[in-house]
Amino acid sequence: MTLDWLNDPVKLADQTIAGQAVTRQAQLTKPAGSLGMLENLAIQLSSLQRSGHPSAEKVQITIFAADHGVAAAGVSAFPQEVTVQMIANFSAGGAAISVLARSLNATLEVVDVGTAVEPGELPGVISQRAGPGTANLQVEDAMSSGQLSVALDAGRAAIMRAKERGMELFIGGDMGIGNTTPAAALGCVLLGADPGQLAGPGTGLDSRGVAHKVTILREALTRYDDLMKRPLEALRCLGGFEIAALVGAYISCAQLGIPVLIDGYITTAAALVAVRHQSEIRDWLIFSHQSAEPGHQAMLKALDAMPLLNLGMRLGEGSGAATAVPLLRAACDLHNNMATFADAGVAES
Repeated sequence: MTLDWLNDPVKLADQTIAGQAVTRQAQLTKPAGSLGMLENLAIQLSSLQRSGHPSAEKVQITIFAADHGVAAAGVSAFPQEVTVQMIANFSAGGAAISVLARSLNATLEVVDVGTAVEPGELPGVISQRAGPGTANLQVEDAMSSGQLSVALDAGRAAIMRAKERGMELFIGGDMGIGNTTPAAALGCVLLGADPGQLAGPGTGLDSRGVAHKVTILREALTRYDDLMKRPLEALRCLGGFEIAALVGAYISCAQLGIPVLIDGYITTAAALVAVRHQSEIRDWLIFSHQSAEPGHQAMLKALDAMPLLNLGMRLGEGSGAATAVPLLRAACDLHNNMATFADAGVAES
């Protein structure tokens, strides 16, 4: 198994089409800039999709699920068996993201990248396991190089499926009890931050639980130096299988030309790794919302990202991104279907 594809070139946005989209926005029957970020979204999607008629109708949502050895250190308010139980809930259509995917008419799939206990064969669930959960990052590297390769390839495979289906937008979701701890660890090493700045309540820890998580993270980070300039090595040492799959998916989206709508804290940690690996990937990322998790704001700032929503959400699963899809669809509809001043016979300013 090779990871040579990780360094393949990223597709570039079409600046000519971007210019045409800017011109069209200036001709629509509204004051310039009056639709705010909706105008920017339409222009960005036009340039990325290389089309004068941007679209966000065909959406693929892929949830990557895995367990974490660090859960044994008591960093989550929920037991680890919830991960595999939630996979069954996704499959049965009972989770929040299942409801949102149906309402959007989006394609939803779940990839088991490495739960502690295998979920068995379930409808809509793909098995591409890197192992029965990562090792405990508090005391050892989270994964081997081989496991990292499997997890990254799981993300790439999901994007290959999206490409074959003609998807216009990709949303990556996460499921993994304890995964705010590796996300915070990655944020700490890539941003040069202390765990006290980035660690938060996750699934509902109280202040004492958060303080314990900070202690665990500080112990883990003392084993490593200079991971800031080696994002994929940071991912191997401190990440999770589902986070690695998200990284692989985001890199592949940029290489294959599929815009990405980023969800919350976990997926933004993956986006940070991907962009630090290859800076051009940033152009392909749209950030859906600001999570209630305190470390998310620091990551968004580092990525120069302005999220579309701030609803206090912290569920994961891709739920925040799915909630933002109607905004992208509205932006496209307005761009494509509003009359111009000339069409409507309205005087321009």
